[in-house]
Amino acid sequence: MLPRRHFFTGVPGSRWSGVSQDIESSKLYDTSDRTPQRTYTHNQYSGHVGAYFGAGMEFPASLDPAILDAPYTGSGCRLHKSHEWAYMLDDITNTYPDCWITLIYRPDAASFEWWKQAGGWNISYPNYDFYVDDAGMQHHIKLMNEAILEFSHSHNLVWHHIAKHADILKTTWKQS
Repeated sequence: MLPRRHFFTGVPGSRWSGVSQDIESSKLYDTSDRTPQRTYTHNQYSGHVGAYFGAGMEFPASLDPAILDAPYTGSGCRLHKSHEWAYMLDDITNTYPDCWITLIYRPDAASFEWWKQAGGWNISYPNYDFYVDDAGMQHHIKLMNEAILEFSHSHNLVWHHIAKHADILKTTWKQS
């Protein structure tokens, strides 16, 4: 059985949005957060759909349940997507001990390059203004990846390659 909340994080350019769409393709997930305003299409790739939480976004990266539930009107497990969850993983596990957390890891340089290919500063959704410039984006990609790896190491999580993309790793934390 799925939990009420499933937190999902990866750095910009980690291709995490495509993975999130694969996860949400299960009819057990609430996708009522999808609107035309919350959509970015990138050529033949999956792009972005649904609510993203974070600085400068419609919804901040907050663990307040009213904020987490604000974009949804349906039922089912809610996949809460934010790059910034990487900085809040211990807080998430303490606040929502029954939730799941999925972490996506892709090396820093490959992530930054993909983010640029996917539109970079011209991506219309979500908003990347918080990162200011290329140097700021690269800095945060590095810090987020470090936080993701540190959390996974401290919880002895096992990483799995995603079949479609050999350089992307995925792991999920579930309270035992």
